[in-house]
Amino acid sequence: MNLDLTVTTSELAAAAAALVRLVPGRLIDPVLSGLLLSAAADGVSLAANDRERAARLRRPAVVHTGGRVLVPAKPLADTLRALEQPEVRLVVEGSKLAIRSPGGRYALPLLDVDVHPGVAAPPEAVGTVDGASFAAALTTVAAAASRDDALPMFTGVRLRSENDRLVMVATDRYQMAVATLAWSPTGSVDALVPASLLTEIARQVDGEVTLHADRDRIGLAWARSVATTAVLDGSFLHESKVSVSDVDTRVEVEADALAGAVRRVGLYTDARGVMLLEVGDGEIRLRGADSRAGEAEEGVKASVSGGRSSQAYQARFLGEALRAFSGRKVLVEIQPGMRATVFRAVEGDPLELRYVVMPMLPPKH
Repeated sequence: MNLDLTVTTSELAAAAAALVRLVPGRLIDPVLSGLLLSAAADGVSLAANDRERAARLRRPAVVHTGGRVLVPAKPLADTLRALEQPEVRLVVEGSKLAIRSPGGRYALPLLDVDVHPGVAAPPEAVGTVDGASFAAALTTVAAAASRDDALPMFTGVRLRSENDRLVMVATDRYQMAVATLAWSPTGSVDALVPASLLTEIARQVDGEVTLHADRDRIGLAWARSVATTAVLDGSFLHESKVSVSDVDTRVEVEADALAGAVRRVGLYTDARGVMLLEVGDGEIRLRGADSRAGEAEEGVKASVSGGRSSQAYQARFLGEALRAFSGRKVLVEIQPGMRATVFRAVEGDPLELRYVVMPMLPPKH
């Protein structure tokens, strides 16, 4: 095995750290927890594959000797992050990959590169979307997905194309986020994608994003990076399953003002974190009470149409819904009984976003 290259330390460190987050690896299998380094005339690529997720990132480098090696991913990322020198040299020395910098040498064991599955090409491209808009939508929608791996169907974001619009939906059964944005299709996509992966991709995308999809896999490519994953089973997830036909109270309010009140009153909620939201004449009043913490109430000016209303919600879900509309006015549409409440932007926005929160039983006093 041969490999010898010189590279900018910060660029390689950022790429290695990004790859570890995209493909955390399986600690029980050192090969699948490895990072594959491939050096050629056009630079160096870093790749990982745990048989469910795979990713490849390319970076410029001065390649003295081309080659391909497999090393433990996290130790490589941690070492590169700790180095302060502007450039670093990576060179194979016997059974080790030496990381050389002025005054220092750090050596990682070489793993068996021949048994690593490598990274296959992504499926066929199905369309492109603006990276900034896509990242903003993913950040908001993925936050509504469940973190409970016991319910994998709720841990994903459904990506669905509808002609020139791309729809993203996620829910944990108590809240739902739906975002719709423009895209340029060359095919179609309908897949449930792990929210954890999409959240990380949202942090990394740069420029235009190309979506790739087939029946079993979906891939996203941007700049010099590509990530693919097996899709989850759960195409049933659809926003139409939440009825919003009986709205009787509509409230326009500054999202940041209401979010601040939710945060403060939320300090006084019961063990369930539930607070009461009352809509009156020209205001929303929040109330929270707990036998140990005490009680709190706060009013926020609002424009109200329809009848008065009173609903109970988990403070965390209210805060997450309002955070999605930070800096803007939000329209809150309240239905009677235990029916969903919908949050949406008052003014038009290229990113059409709806956030649905289910009410809870009111706190007992």
